[in-house]
Amino acid sequence: MAWNDPQWGKKGNEGPPDLDELWRRFNQRLNALFGGKKGAPGGGPGNGPMMAGGLGMVAGLIALVWLGSGFYIVDAGERGVVLRFGKFVETTQPGPRWHLPFPVEGVQVVNVEQVRTVEIGYRSNVKSKVMKESLMLTDDENIIDIQFAVQYILKDPEAYLFNNRSPDDAVLQVAETSIREIVGKNKMDFVLYEGRAEISIRAAKLMQSILDRYKTGINISKVTMQNAQPPEQVQASFDDAVKAGQDRERLKNEGQAYANDVVPKARGMASRLMQEADGYKQRVIVSAEGDANRFKQVQAEYSKAPGVTRDRMYLDMMQQVLSNTSKVLVDQKSGSNLLYLPLDKLMQMSSPGAAVPEPVPAKPAAQEAAPAQDANWRSREAFRSRDREPR
Repeated sequence: MAWNDPQWGKKGNEGPPDLDELWRRFNQRLNALFGGKKGAPGGGPGNGPMMAGGLGMVAGLIALVWLGSGFYIVDAGERGVVLRFGKFVETTQPGPRWHLPFPVEGVQVVNVEQVRTVEIGYRSNVKSKVMKESLMLTDDENIIDIQFAVQYILKDPEAYLFNNRSPDDAVLQVAETSIREIVGKNKMDFVLYEGRAEISIRAAKLMQSILDRYKTGINISKVTMQNAQPPEQVQASFDDAVKAGQDRERLKNEGQAYANDVVPKARGMASRLMQEADGYKQRVIVSAEGDANRFKQVQAEYSKAPGVTRDRMYLDMMQQVLSNTSKVLVDQKSGSNLLYLPLDKLMQMSSPGAAVPEPVPAKPAAQEAAPAQDANWRSREAFRSRDREPR
């Protein structure tokens, strides 16, 4: 009785189905599927060839599917690593590829252009610190808290897959080791301030050398310093020390600026005084040489005409001496009793701080000649009156 018999399972027909009947119906449907004719029930001799042909076609389909499972595609930026019974065979380039299907060969596709990142001292966020990785000791025995990230790509897929058990963890451990070595050889101020870029470059070189020694097939592309500061317990004291250092630098800069302003002025004044002294020296020397030459010339003239030269020298000296005094000399013989002396003007002109008198505008020649003639006439009249009185 078949499983789908509507009478099976009812009252009066309780019992298991007939397995022979099920097998016979299965053979009939299989022969009908592959184009065979219905034979005698019970699987007689006519069913053998048809059964073998159907099984062959099924085996062929299974073989086609098995061979088709060996096709795979390698995208751009990836490499396919083919393994035969677990052993490396070759590395395939991007494009459609085929390998012997499982279990003979297998393939692992590796992205060699993807930038992978390893975080040291934190996870996903700088505030999520991992203290056992971030706390480091400097050369001057100070503790600092450092978080940084390492970016890397793959340069050898075979070495990346087979030379190390966990290459990504190896990158993290190598990065932490390299940073600790570099920080331990430098001062705290250098690590926190001026040396951050240099530390990143040196750490990248040291990490690359260690990874190449381990043959990991990894190429370090960049090391980024995310944060570097003292531990939180001493952050306030460290900030005070930093402010004091900044004040010290500011005062030093102010002092240097003042020195840069005063020193050039002093040097300029000293140079000016030296030049003035040198000029005075040259002037005295030239003046002395000129006086010596003038004396020689006067001596030569004096030997020719002693009297005239002596009188001339006397007049020149008296003019030079009297021009610097406030005395006024009047010759009564050639003058008149109506002579007008502007003593106030003369005293003002002879004083040391006297101003230079303003120039008197020139008068016409006719106006000047008339007072001159009048003065001459008055002087002659005065002499005549004096000559007449004794008589």
